[in-house]
Amino acid sequence: MRTAIISDIHANLEALQVVLDHIEGQKVDRIICLGDVLGYGPNPVECVDLVAEKCEWSLLGNHDFGVLYEPTNFNVAAEQAAYWTRAQFEAEQDKVKATTRWEFLGRLKVRVMDQGYLCVHGTPRRPINEYLFPEDAINSPVKMQQIFDRIETRCMVGHTHVPGVFTDEPDFYPPGDVDGVYKFRDDEKVIINPGSVGQPRDLDPRASYAILNEESVEFFRLEYDVEAVIGKIKEAEELSDWLGERLREGR
Repeated sequence: MRTAIISDIHANLEALQVVLDHIEGQKVDRIICLGDVLGYGPNPVECVDLVAEKCEWSLLGNHDFGVLYEPTNFNVAAEQAAYWTRAQFEAEQDKVKATTRWEFLGRLKVRVMDQGYLCVHGTPRRPINEYLFPEDAINSPVKMQQIFDRIETRCMVGHTHVPGVFTDEPDFYPPGDVDGVYKFRDDEKVIINPGSVGQPRDLDPRASYAILNEESVEFFRLEYDVEAVIGKIKEAEELSDWLGERLREGR
């Protein structure tokens, strides 16, 4: 089965549409989302509707949680974006559409066990909020050991917006180190991060996603209209211009 993995859309409709269009040409069997459909970006309603339509399931990310409940431990710009996002859903006049969206968000799961993969937004230790950074493979051996102890063989995460594969060596393989495709070994545990659709943070502004099959995972980077998103963010007074400017640099 070929599974497209998307994550960290962050209400970036232009990026999401480009990714979904690309996925249509890849002969995948399904799409799954590792959370953070919301936050930062200017099109939360449209992105939720697309994820609800296109994805088999989606996880609860920390920004989704912030919109549904409270944006705790957020910086000022992210907190303001969470409240602004909530207001966009509350402004819906069609009660059926409004109810459908809130019910979809309310059903987002913290973790899913899917075909042998433990799927969380953050890490198996703290599935919503903990970051698993590439440098942790070298600098945080206890953290890595505790995280890998919580999975049987394979796991999928998002949250850091940096694509790549962690192994229990421990090590981290960015897509560029493996020509965009990581081939699994039977004797290893792996954690896959597909990167971010709408808010990349590896200094590459292109949208990121991955396609998983039994033997490997393949990573894709796609250009989209970044300037259009920046323009929309500037038009929304409650959203910080910084949230748009960072998109140009992928940070």
